[in-house]
Amino acid sequence: MGSFNIHPDFQNEFSYATSPLDPEEFRRQGHMVIDYLADYYQNIEKYPVRSQVEPNHLKSHLPDSAPYNPEPIENILRDLQKHIIPGLTHWQSPSHFALFPCATSTAGFLGEVLSTGFNVVGFNWISSPAATELENIVMDWFGKLLKLPGSFLFSGGGGGVLQGTTCEAMLSTLAAARDQMLRKIGRNNIGKLVVYLSDQAHFSFQKAAQIAGINPSNFRVISTTKDDEFSLCPNSVRSAIIADVEGGLVPLYLCATVGTTLSTAVDPLGPICNIAEEYDMWVHVDAAYAGSACICPEFRHFLDGVEGANSFSLNAHKWFFSSLDCCCLWVKDPSALIKALSTKPEILRNQATDSKQVVDYKDWQISLSRRFRALKLWLVLRSYGVVNLQKFIRGHVNMAEHFEQLVAMNKRFEIVVPRKFSLVCFRISPSAMNQNCKILSTEEDVNLINQKLVESLNASGHVYMTHGVIGGIYFIRFAIGGPLTDYRHVDMAWTLIKDHADALLKAF
Repeated sequence: MGSFNIHPDFQNEFSYATSPLDPEEFRRQGHMVIDYLADYYQNIEKYPVRSQVEPNHLKSHLPDSAPYNPEPIENILRDLQKHIIPGLTHWQSPSHFALFPCATSTAGFLGEVLSTGFNVVGFNWISSPAATELENIVMDWFGKLLKLPGSFLFSGGGGGVLQGTTCEAMLSTLAAARDQMLRKIGRNNIGKLVVYLSDQAHFSFQKAAQIAGINPSNFRVISTTKDDEFSLCPNSVRSAIIADVEGGLVPLYLCATVGTTLSTAVDPLGPICNIAEEYDMWVHVDAAYAGSACICPEFRHFLDGVEGANSFSLNAHKWFFSSLDCCCLWVKDPSALIKALSTKPEILRNQATDSKQVVDYKDWQISLSRRFRALKLWLVLRSYGVVNLQKFIRGHVNMAEHFEQLVAMNKRFEIVVPRKFSLVCFRISPSAMNQNCKILSTEEDVNLINQKLVESLNASGHVYMTHGVIGGIYFIRFAIGGPLTDYRHVDMAWTLIKDHADALLKAF
């Protein structure tokens, strides 16, 4: 990888054919790019997992203006290897244990290639009927795999749509809930609307609420506790709602989470939805990471109670091998989305839309234009089948259980919160600190040494992990979900963790 010979036709004078999409030149360059990426994945373990470059790395390596004349793909790929690759954090590296996975696959990658290759803009049915209809079909397929209630499926009066990100899914459903409520109480009462979320909910919800026009003072962030494994307490939810109602405010929307970012906490959907129903609130379930695991029967119980929710989303680009971006959103009442997000310009009028027999996805999302994302999901589902998708997910969970056992057997470390999926939250324990110090260590000391451990590990280039702070405890997140990750990578990471911890404890 990194050695490119210029095609003979370009040795003397380089120029493209008149067409910017010449089939033969596309074929030649396409083969080169696919070969380049195949070599990249074959050699990915040779790169530092997290980019080690300093800010403004590229500024010193690339020109400050675009080239006037065209350049051959060979030169461009050579510069890609020399300058761009060092500035990448390699998300598909088998030693990438940070954040949550953003897993791709051969099927997901090729689905993306086909989607980009066709480059259709499927904002309404007539603009590319197959793009819309395939999305209808695969969203019902996936919904059935998750055993979602029939009311979330097209076959049951609901339906699914592929968004770009969770934030888009939240914003779309929040706009639907907002307008549905304002039609009842009057648009001038928007300042009374209140939204509710856990202190463990993803921060993108607050961004969505701000964009939707919810007064920031009407965000109710409900505290969670270790006793409840950091899930939402129904009694706390009810108390917050009652206080707002008594204060003349209007409860609007509650965001529940299955698999929170910090620790994969799971909110009790049934009791929360029952409370929300009493106050005519919209409940959205964010299962961005953990939702994919629920195609396995042993994890499906985490979705118990989802039948009481209004909408449900997960990111297939996280743990369903579909490549970024591919956020699956199901809603019980598509008309609520359509009323909030639809536009009907004359230029888009057509008989199919007027017949009301088709879905126009432009009315289910924030933007007008949209990509043919359904191809990715279709290829993934067909290429691997349910049996292999379950096997992939179980494999990651088993590796996480293996890592958890390694941590538990070492007295210098401790598990911070119980593991539910393939994320292990751990830290150097206070007892290990006290054995190495002349005086009793404080919680600040323990947090500091764990912070130093994360920084030291990531600076090594051999692994990449992130941290979290929960209940005042600084801990290390070890998230398994990469398509190339195997037990040897987990064991290597654990050896590295122990070695770096030894060095830090001796120096403390």
